[in-house]
Amino acid sequence: MTQRSASPHGTRRPEWAGRNYMLLTAATIVTSLGANGALIATTWAVFEAGGDAGDVGLVAMARFLPLVLFLLIGGAVADRIPRHRVMVAANTVNFVSQAVFAVLVLSGTAELWQMMVLTGLCGAGQAFFNPAAEGMLMSTVTGEQASRAFAFYRMAMHGAGIGGAALGGALVAFVGAGWVLAIDAAAFAVAGALRAFLDVSGIPERKPGGGLLSDLREGWQEFIGRPWLWSIVAQFSVVVGLIGAVESVYGPLVARDELGGARPWGIALAGYGVGTVAGAILMTRWKPRRMLLVGTLGVFPIALPSAALAVPLHPVGLTAVMFVSGVAMEIFGVTWMTTMHQEIPEEKLSRVSAYDWFGSTALLPLSTALAGPAEAAFGRKESLWGAAVLMTLVTTLVLLVPDVRNMTRRPHGEPAAKGDGRTSGVGGTKGDGGTPGEGGAGVGAPVAPAGGPVGAAGAVPAPGVSADAEGAFRRNG
Repeated sequence: MTQRSASPHGTRRPEWAGRNYMLLTAATIVTSLGANGALIATTWAVFEAGGDAGDVGLVAMARFLPLVLFLLIGGAVADRIPRHRVMVAANTVNFVSQAVFAVLVLSGTAELWQMMVLTGLCGAGQAFFNPAAEGMLMSTVTGEQASRAFAFYRMAMHGAGIGGAALGGALVAFVGAGWVLAIDAAAFAVAGALRAFLDVSGIPERKPGGGLLSDLREGWQEFIGRPWLWSIVAQFSVVVGLIGAVESVYGPLVARDELGGARPWGIALAGYGVGTVAGAILMTRWKPRRMLLVGTLGVFPIALPSAALAVPLHPVGLTAVMFVSGVAMEIFGVTWMTTMHQEIPEEKLSRVSAYDWFGSTALLPLSTALAGPAEAAFGRKESLWGAAVLMTLVTTLVLLVPDVRNMTRRPHGEPAAKGDGRTSGVGGTKGDGGTPGEGGAGVGAPVAPAGGPVGAAGAVPAPGVSADAEGAFRRNG
């Protein structure tokens, strides 16, 4: 039975729901509401400016390229200075960029290059935010209830995403994309203010290292020494790249040309959000022993939306498929966060998370930029079917990795098996020889950082485009 503690006002809450956890969750809810609407608004802003599929892809690429380029630096910085300061600074950058974007769209003067620059600033902010947020959340959660805490966190994030996607689609249709972008900017301002109140006094200060390059090398050694980690990140490099093209380019185009506009697409994204909430509720009760095996099996349904858009299904059918995909992604997201929390030392979380995010998003700039040319060369339906097949193939290959099939959940406090300190087989081993004490881990997000799914799960650009990847990227869970 979960122990509960009394708050200053007499209410009772689980012991893992401390002050920092509540602040991180509240900030994530706020940014999820804005981000899920902004994803739709950005695409329609390009359309309203006279852009086509290629222009939509270029704007998406402009966001993802800085994300990829700065992720590793962001991870090293987040392990060197207080993570909450990095998060607040990133939220400030995104507030400014989204506010300027909103003004340009509302005034009718937004040009393609301006959209690319502003979304690029948003991507750069996300590159610093994601590793810091992931490490912060995991350092906040400890004990046997870590997986339950992650599930509740993601449930709150995705619950807000449901409203954000549905409301965003409706607002784009009725008041225009500019106002939705303005709401997203305000959400970043509020979230940044909340995160400024995080208490980091209980997190041990990290001992000075040998410099930025030394930190990056140390993070690389932690990353490459775990077959389960790099193989799943390689898998999600392909999966996330394809999802980015499908949901940033093809989905809005199919909705515009064959489903009736922005509103059905917003409802479909809300269906995904409902699925993630259902999946999170499931994961508050279910603690699979073979975490990575169950999580990886949950990746297969993520290919279904691409196939549904290729048909295309009626909006009701598309929404149902998105719901199933959301449930499956959340199963993966929670098991991934729990695995990271169990296996990665707290003081290295942000750097390992950065390599996770870097690998998971590496193909996003290329895939989104090539989405338009691929449609012209092969056809939209053919491109969508190809994406579904490729996602299924790479997920099947990951199941060949023994660690993915055999890693098991360890009771809290049980030391890792002795060995080289890196390979996690049955029972899972970890470099520090046990669970990360006061530390925790985050999934990207997210997807999860204080603002989104984490790493592989946080990286999925499904229902959001905020720098938090809140509700938008883990690999969106």
